[in-house]
Amino acid sequence: MKEKVLSVEQKAKYKVPFGTVSITDEARKLIDTALETGFVTRGKYVDEFERRFARFFGVKDAVAVSSGTDADALAMAVLYDYGAQRGDEIIVPALSFVATGNSVFQAGFKPVFVDVKRETLNIDVDKIEAVITDKTRAIMPVHLMGKPADMDPILAIAKKHNLRVIEDAAEAHGAEYKGRKIGTIGDMAAFSLYAAHIVTTIEGGITITNNQDMADALRSLRNHGIVGKFEFNRIGFSAKMNEIEAAVGIGNINIFHDILNKRRENLLYLIEKFKKFDEFFITIKEEEGEKIGPHAYSIIVREGLGFTKDEFVSYLDQEGVDSRNLFYSMPTQCPSYAFLGHQLGDFPEAEYCSDNGTHIGIHQDLGRENMDYVADVTEKFLQSKGLV
Repeated sequence: MKEKVLSVEQKAKYKVPFGTVSITDEARKLIDTALETGFVTRGKYVDEFERRFARFFGVKDAVAVSSGTDADALAMAVLYDYGAQRGDEIIVPALSFVATGNSVFQAGFKPVFVDVKRETLNIDVDKIEAVITDKTRAIMPVHLMGKPADMDPILAIAKKHNLRVIEDAAEAHGAEYKGRKIGTIGDMAAFSLYAAHIVTTIEGGITITNNQDMADALRSLRNHGIVGKFEFNRIGFSAKMNEIEAAVGIGNINIFHDILNKRRENLLYLIEKFKKFDEFFITIKEEEGEKIGPHAYSIIVREGLGFTKDEFVSYLDQEGVDSRNLFYSMPTQCPSYAFLGHQLGDFPEAEYCSDNGTHIGIHQDLGRENMDYVADVTEKFLQSKGLV
């Protein structure tokens, strides 16, 4: 299914638009300087953005790249420095944005999918060990919607089987798990800096690590495998960030807490507002020991209610609430993965989330009045079905 692309006129109709981009005055000045000097490829702004991002997360290194997909792919490609071979396996959750699975292939590996838990959207840790083989090289949990995956058992499994852990933290800027920042728990973590995310460079990604050798490999991999001035020791990528993007990112880092706090305020308020709808919807929750770094608010229609997700989404749309599908079970609902041989029903929880789930914006340009409106529209929909 194609991503919904909105015209200017369509965007104007939404009272609760899905996403936003914060471009600060500082970023605009940096962009103007870069354009005036003519130096717009990777340079001092990228270096500064990397330093600030690493400092914020309390890690030694951050390596900026051209997309979140590249951030994932390069993190996995680092594994070749540690004995991995092309065709080896990376364990990933079945439910995620398709970039997660695509990045595994782009790095030259095979994704091995594990079903998720419907209530958390994240990988079911109890099903991981059953798919580990002698070709498994890493586990890549996804912190979907900014909700932390259950990292302690994942780390224990990885240690038991001598596997690396690469966090796909694309949507999880500012999230925490048992007091630890998401992105600092595994060997490496990959963030997306796409327009809809908490920290954005409009397009872009960044991988962080405390392992110097891994960081050096990442820097080599993003520029065709280069080492030194003009020596190529790896099969690499062309995945560099440019100065214009980095300037936007620097501006976002400086207002990070403002963005995060506003999104969390919207999230926690909407969680409270939706408690009265618990018998109808499974929604994202913040549990003890975790802090969600909110990307969006997920809503899954429960079974046997007499209405479909599509009916609910259509009603939201006509009332001016923009939404997106709750991703797909990559191995069974994305035709491009049919060659792997999976059948519908192999990942029932991921498939259910996709068939019955949506997510809406709770970004920093929205406020309580928008969250109240979403709750009111939802109640009116349920009233139209005779359920409240």
